Amino acid sequence: MSFRDKIGKTGSERRSNLILALDFPFTKSEERKTLFAKVSAILEAVQSHLCAVKINHHLTLPFGLFDGVEKLVKRAHDLGLLAIMDCKANDIGSTNRVIAEYYFDSGFDALIANPFVGWEEGLQPIFDVSQNMQRGIILLVYMSHKASPEGYGQIVFDPLTGQKIPQYMSFAIKALKYGADGVVVGATFPEKIKEIHAIVGDKAPIYSPGIGTQGGGLIPTLEAGTKYLIVGRSIVEAHNPKEAASLIQKLTYPRKSEN
Repeated sequence: MSFRDKIGKTGSERRSNLILALDFPFTKSEERKTLFAKVSAILEAVQSHLCAVKINHHLTLPFGLFDGVEKLVKRAHDLGLLAIMDCKANDIGSTNRVIAEYYFDSGFDALIANPFVGWEEGLQPIFDVSQNMQRGIILLVYMSHKASPEGYGQIVFDPLTGQKIPQYMSFAIKALKYGADGVVVGATFPEKIKEIHAIVGDKAPIYSPGIGTQGGGLIPTLEAGTKYLIVGRSIVEAHNPKEAASLIQKLTYPRKSEN
């Protein structure tokens, strides 16, 4: 079963399209001993409202991949959740291959890659590894921060068609060409979600970070075409993370299930 099918099945069974981004702020050395317990406690508290978790450098740096993060991935799996690595892989092919092999070997079900690096001797090895290991690749098409238009919004020349198009549209087209399991588009740019959804449709589900703290709205994001909501600080830094996650699930999943 492909990652796309796995997360679809998990979301349907758990009645959730919510992915928890475990984005914890910098923790000083004397406080790091308790960080793992804090992360685990929040994951346990909110897990019934999720379909997956997303981990990035916020935890791989202080914990180490095989010293701590692997344990979190295993715990997520034990709870019936999928785990996505947000490494934004964007290097030469040989390095990208090793990146994918290490993250998948630690148990991740999918990883996020940046299409700026291109295909040949770029992203192709990542897709090869994911296919061999039956994991998923999600491509970063448009980020959620304010400066995103400086890179993802620039106009580029498509050598195949001779057209000038926005970079993000080129990436969306490539996501279909490469066979990506999904695309990341920031919730803070719902107009971009609409444009990209018009290209990828249901062939590459949209994952949107930037909900809440960064200003992205739940309902506008879903109405624009997003399938999975990635929420971090609005849950992990909430006074009551479980309550926050529960509210998001109640506000969003029934609406999606009607579509």
